[in-house]
Amino acid sequence: MNLALPVLVPALPALGAAATLAVGRKAPGLARPLAVVPVAVSAVLALVVALQLGTGQTLDAATRLTPTGGPDIALALHLDGFSSLISVLVGLVATCVQVYSTAYLKEDPRYPSYAALVSLFTAAMFLVVYSGDLIVLLVGWEVMGLCSYFLIGHHWETADARSASLKAFLVTKLGDVPFLFGIFLLGADAGSFRIPDVLAAASEGRLGHPTLTALLLLAGVAGKSAQFPLHTWLPDAMAGPTPVSALIHAATMVAAGIYLVARLLPVFLLSGAALVVLAVMAAVTMIGSALCALAQDDLKRVLAYSTVGQLGYMAGALASGDREASIFHLVTHGAFKALLFLAAGVVIHAAHTNSISAMSRIPGLRKRVPDAYWTTGIALAALIGLPPFSGFFSKETVLTAAEHAANGEALTNGLGPASAVPQAAGWIVLISAGLTALLTAAYAARLFLVAFHSPAGAAAAAPQVLPAADRGTVVADHEAGAPYSPELDEADPATAEPPAMRWPLWVLAVPTMGFGIVGLRSDWLPALLDGGSLRPSAVTAVTGTGLAVVGALAAYGAWRSAAARLGTGRPAPAGRVPEQGGAPATEVIVADPGRTLLGPLFGPARHGFGVDRLYRALFVRPVVAAAKLVRFLDREVVEGYVQGSGIGANLLGRAVRLAQTGNAQTYLSALLAAVVLLAVLVAV
Repeated sequence: MNLALPVLVPALPALGAAATLAVGRKAPGLARPLAVVPVAVSAVLALVVALQLGTGQTLDAATRLTPTGGPDIALALHLDGFSSLISVLVGLVATCVQVYSTAYLKEDPRYPSYAALVSLFTAAMFLVVYSGDLIVLLVGWEVMGLCSYFLIGHHWETADARSASLKAFLVTKLGDVPFLFGIFLLGADAGSFRIPDVLAAASEGRLGHPTLTALLLLAGVAGKSAQFPLHTWLPDAMAGPTPVSALIHAATMVAAGIYLVARLLPVFLLSGAALVVLAVMAAVTMIGSALCALAQDDLKRVLAYSTVGQLGYMAGALASGDREASIFHLVTHGAFKALLFLAAGVVIHAAHTNSISAMSRIPGLRKRVPDAYWTTGIALAALIGLPPFSGFFSKETVLTAAEHAANGEALTNGLGPASAVPQAAGWIVLISAGLTALLTAAYAARLFLVAFHSPAGAAAAAPQVLPAADRGTVVADHEAGAPYSPELDEADPATAEPPAMRWPLWVLAVPTMGFGIVGLRSDWLPALLDGGSLRPSAVTAVTGTGLAVVGALAAYGAWRSAAARLGTGRPAPAGRVPEQGGAPATEVIVADPGRTLLGPLFGPARHGFGVDRLYRALFVRPVVAAAKLVRFLDREVVEGYVQGSGIGANLLGRAVRLAQTGNAQTYLSALLAAVVLLAVLVAV
């Protein structure tokens, strides 16, 4: 293979970003082609590289960047089935996002800088995927974090966007500090930062601190992939433009942590304690995020919590020792979650609100956005895990991996002994993943029914009056202060969505519907990865699908029950579109099955079970108080000493100046007096 091809894959988006920044403002007409063409060409090149590499092949190339006195840092390339598969996903999603953004942000004056950051973001993810050196991988890792800060805060004039971008940056950096030490420790133990050398050292048992190294790396993974306890930044990141949400949540930043653990899984297999920690982290993340998603009214926050939970599935597969299942779910999730976010952007463009309760009051919403309606249904079916959609196959492989790990037969595919995976980790993942499958189906069905099929939106006249017995039992859907992350909406509700916002939906719908079958034959996707089986077992397939159907039916039953009690809500006046600038008004009552299903947990789940409040009390307030103390000490104490030294020098200068009279006789008299005094002192 010509090395120029894989080198061009990350280089072209980076060059496109530089060109867009250079000429975007002076020649706005060039910004869109400079944003789309390099990323699209990189996507094609990534596919060509994957096809040329083939199955079961690897490519390693490196050149030393600099000596360090210890392990050298090399500009290294490491290509195998995992990197080639994920690079194709990154290229596909990034191209769809760039094309979609040309219409979604058509009137945005800051589009050139936005497009340049998306291109740079894409280049950084390609660098993470292709890098064969941990230090170079870290560079791409950090560039992604910096780009996400600017992209989430794209609408910096709003307080929500500013605070969300800062929160995302600080929380991810909190995990990156121990992650950096983990990389240093890994390099010191292995004697190299090259990934093949690290894996060789792990297989030979030459790593001196595998548990400590794995735990330090997991801290960075928890921050980047939004796993408990560093998951809180992701729902708030919804204040950024919707295409950014698709890019971050589908194929790039949040997937980087999962990809790193999959790449270094032989290191983690050396520590059963680290795998149990990873399993517990995944379990808490899966269940907690699914409960929170069931209570959210903001459409994008529902999808954000969904992403957190699906990343928990991937982390659970890794804790079970099967990186094939994890990467399989990563790829299918990347396709259907990007589809969900881009479809959500079309719906928000039409409804002018993020609130699904407000959408339920808009008559004929699903008829106005038929493309988004159907593709949302397809993507939600994949998210739930219904056959034959791709999410069914990948979710069931995760459950199968957990089942084997729980039985002491972990599917490590030759990366380590099956006994390296504790059975406790398998049971933790299996039970939590089953419960999450039920909850996922419930919140996905709730989203689809309330947003597109609510009777409040269908009724346009003569609202019925609630029976007196039911009036006290139905509560307004969106209480004051509930989490809500609106983005600036510049779209004209009278204008239909342009083709650039519609055809990417159907492009992503293809892998959402059909990619799952590539794991069925051993000479297809399994041959590209570790060669293990990706066929779900019959027990987990039936159990997982049954739980999903039960969850969806429970949501449907609760929705019908709430709708029957409610009658019809008060519809929006004809021609009125709900405002996007803030949370929806609380005067309108809608049928929300989430309240019925969660009961007393609804309020805590809507607010993320108070984790943000806890962190604010434990960390934010003490840090702010310490900062105020430091500022006081700096201004009143340290600066006082500095000013005092200046004042003292000034007074001394004045005293000396008084002695400078300009009279030579006075100077001579003082000199003689000093000589006499010294003579007396010497004589004595």
